[in-house]
Amino acid sequence: MPLADAIATPEGKRSYVRRLFATIADRYDLITVILSYGRDRHWKRRLVRMAAPRAGMRAVDLATGTGDIAFALHEKGAAVVGIDVTLRMIELAMQKARALEHAPSYMVGDMQALPLADGSCDLATAGYGLRNVPDLRSAIAEIHRVLKPGGVMLSLDFNRPSNSFVRAVYLAYLNATGAVLGWLLHRDPDTYRYIPASIRNYPGAAGVARMFETQGFDRVEWRPVLGGLMAIHVARKKGPDKG
Repeated sequence: MPLADAIATPEGKRSYVRRLFATIADRYDLITVILSYGRDRHWKRRLVRMAAPRAGMRAVDLATGTGDIAFALHEKGAAVVGIDVTLRMIELAMQKARALEHAPSYMVGDMQALPLADGSCDLATAGYGLRNVPDLRSAIAEIHRVLKPGGVMLSLDFNRPSNSFVRAVYLAYLNATGAVLGWLLHRDPDTYRYIPASIRNYPGAAGVARMFETQGFDRVEWRPVLGGLMAIHVARKKGPDKG
């Protein structure tokens, strides 16, 4: 089945994404470095600075992958749980955590059905996560549910450039690069072609901001990264300010 058809429906995308990330988990850290031109850690540190975590804050890192953002939040004193739908990602994050005396906790979970109580978190973060959920509105509604009034969500992800020429060049580059990496690492050129395919179906930074607003968030903003090819969203659940 062509990749575009495989991810055209929520159920199809759910199945495809779960297989994909189980396949790439052991090379995930390498791929994020390559595709970000080595800037991935810088962007994640920027997101964490914007989140301003502190001691006593309860945080959840969604689509935690191998745990980079969760570790950074933990280092600032927050009590963090990292959640990912892929068991192998959680296993890798926990392997990193064993080297630390104190570390975040991790669990397998679906962003559309989070294993967390209502209003239990001050902060939610995601790195390259929202674009991959089968139903983005449902995921944002779940994030809203688990945040306290005044809680904040921050998300780092690829953008879908609004300029058609820039978008075409960007997607063509990602498609070609993904095909080469997929063949070299997995003998399957479609493996990382998923990234441009997912961006084609993504509402883009402005569209995601509007979705946050319709799900009950306010003071929603997004900040361009890498000239707007990437974006960091900040959305606050309506209610009293944090602190």
